[in-house]
Amino acid sequence: MSATLGDVVAALEQLYPPELAEPWDAVGLAAGDPDALVSSVLFAVDPVEVVAREALGHQLLVTHHPLWLGGTTSVAADDPKGRVAHALITGGCGLFVAHTNADRAHPDGVSDALAGLFGLQDTAPLEAVQEPVDKLVFFVPVGDAAKVTDAVTAAGGGRIGSYDSCTWSTTGTGTFRPLEGATPTLGSVGSLESVAESRVETVVPRRARAAVVQALLAAHPYESPAYDLTELVGLPSPQGLGRVGDLSEPMPLGDLVALAARVLPATAWGVRASGDPSAVVSRLAVMGGSGSDAMGRAVAAGAQAFLTSDLKHHSASEAPEGLALIDAAHWATEQPWVSAAAAALARVVGVATSVSTTCTDPFTTAVRSPQA
Repeated sequence: MSATLGDVVAALEQLYPPELAEPWDAVGLAAGDPDALVSSVLFAVDPVEVVAREALGHQLLVTHHPLWLGGTTSVAADDPKGRVAHALITGGCGLFVAHTNADRAHPDGVSDALAGLFGLQDTAPLEAVQEPVDKLVFFVPVGDAAKVTDAVTAAGGGRIGSYDSCTWSTTGTGTFRPLEGATPTLGSVGSLESVAESRVETVVPRRARAAVVQALLAAHPYESPAYDLTELVGLPSPQGLGRVGDLSEPMPLGDLVALAARVLPATAWGVRASGDPSAVVSRLAVMGGSGSDAMGRAVAAGAQAFLTSDLKHHSASEAPEGLALIDAAHWATEQPWVSAAAAALARVVGVATSVSTTCTDPFTTAVRSPQA
């Protein structure tokens, strides 16, 4: 099966909404023709040359890390980034990036995949997204209610957590009198009309407000539909940075570090930790990529251990009391997302997906100190 690149991008942006990304980030379609056909998509962490060569034969490469974060004035093939761009474009392969939006996304985000490796239960974000939401109420003739409701939910209304098409309705009587200049669907100018109508309520993510209202007006049989749109107080959502949850069985920190070394993708230097190896851990926080700034949130969430990457000497030395730190390779903490994202895309659009098997962790050799 195949789809257009535009269709695949729309599906990816539904899974990883671009508005979840940091303002400085560079997410979305970086290369490719939206009208091109896509039958096969490759997922990887890094858009480096070896991965670009692996992607040839696919029509789209999806990576976690951007090819460019800053501006560029050249894509000449005499530097590493230019060679990646040339390999993909000349090979007919597009590039899509899901970076900090994938970090925050749920349920197929980076930290969701990492938490899944440890079987964490009752997970929640360490830093939840406050998603702005509206409430939409509209009135429609009973016979047209299903059509208009379907249009509203297809445009993005009615999404609550991991559910879509969430609405509530009841019926009543609507009245109106068409005035001069009106072209009523029902009734006639100057006559008071009574119509059996459905009152339909749903929630609308504020990012989808314009599209939902447009869909409502386009699908509604009346030339002047009655509807209310109210801004609601933002509440924490299941989206956000990091995850914290309970282990199925408490275990000593040393055993947890050994478990991390087994379940994370293999890298040359493996996994290291700070803290008492015999201290029992029942609640674990995780964050794919660089997470040293979230140590305080991990403690506030009740975690006894925090697994992330790129921890610096002073950050680890000054960790909050009672919090053990588990430091793995940056690539290893994000690679589990690749499989989760590939499976998620395959569920929502008719294309084949596969996962790069290339380890792109830049550190390739580690030797344990003989004195250790």
